[in-house]
Amino acid sequence: MILGAVLAGGRSSRFGSDKALAELNGRTLLARAVDQLQPFCDAVVIVGRMEGPALCIPDWPAPDAGPLGGFAGALNFARANGYASVLTCGVDSVDIPDDLPDLLSPPPRYIETQPVIGHWPAGAADALERLLLSPRKHSVRAFAEMIGARPVTSPHAPANINTPADLKAAQERSHGL
Repeated sequence: MILGAVLAGGRSSRFGSDKALAELNGRTLLARAVDQLQPFCDAVVIVGRMEGPALCIPDWPAPDAGPLGGFAGALNFARANGYASVLTCGVDSVDIPDDLPDLLSPPPRYIETQPVIGHWPAGAADALERLLLSPRKHSVRAFAEMIGARPVTSPHAPANINTPADLKAAQERSHGL
C-alpha cells in the first residue's frame, strides 16, 4: 500500500502569506496537491498543518523541521499503519507527471529537479530519524543519498510555486497566455 503525503508545514516566507491557501484556477494549492496524489495512493495525508482536505499529521520530531520533518512524520505514520511506501510532494508542487508512480518505482526514487517529489520506503523512517537527530546536514538530498535513492529525470518538470510571481506565471501558463 502507498501513502500519499503532502508536505505543507513550511512558513511560506518567500511567498509572504500562507502559500497552501493561495489559489490557482480557483482551487487552493493544498487541495490541488491532495487531489494530485489521490489517484496514485491508498490514502493521502497532509503533514505539518492542523487542518485541511485530508487527514493532517504533525512533522517529526517537531514543527518547523523543514521538508525532512514532513518526510519523517509521513514515514512514521506509514510504518505504524501498514503502508509499504510514501509518495511525497510539496504543497507548492503543481502539475506532477501523470505517470508519477511508474516514474518513481521502485522506491526509493525522487525527481531530480524537485527532490520533495519522491517515493520512499516506509522502512526508511529509522534512517531519517537518525539523520534528524544527528549534527549532519539535514536536507532531502542528504537523506536520499543516505538511503541510496535514485534521482529520476522527468520529461515533464512540475512547477514549483515559491513566490506570488511563480503563482502568477503558473496561472498564465494554465490559461495559455
